[in-house]
Amino acid sequence: MLVSGLLDTKGSEVVTAAAAATVAEVAALLAERRIGAVVVSGDGRGIEGVVSERDIVRALADRGGAALEEPVEAIMTREVFTCGRGTTVEQLMELMTEHRIRHVPVVADGALTGIVSIGDVVKDRLKDLETEAQVLHEYIEHGR
Repeated sequence: MLVSGLLDTKGSEVVTAAAAATVAEVAALLAERRIGAVVVSGDGRGIEGVVSERDIVRALADRGGAALEEPVEAIMTREVFTCGRGTTVEQLMELMTEHRIRHVPVVADGALTGIVSIGDVVKDRLKDLETEAQVLHEYIEHGR
């Protein structure tokens, strides 16, 4: 399967935040949308960084509650690994594993077009495994 298939299933909406938004605002956005990361983008197309729950926890551990009033650009991950719609799920899993990341923005023609999470990948793999198990079960049961 390709990343395009994951996006076809889950949708291409990407939640973004401005670099000047406070950490508290982004934390509230994550909680409200029930997501684990947002892309930092001024225009919704370019990628300045990514802020995840982990980034917020690290900032709080380092600087305490004062971190909540800082701009999100102070804590965002600036080195963002991306993929394209034609990236295979296997390549995506390798990228996520190698760089220990859980969210990968999808880019086409230099613009942000989606985001995939480790949860999206796991959901897809479970669906594949269920299908495989069903086919094997039918083969064993019916000899086809």
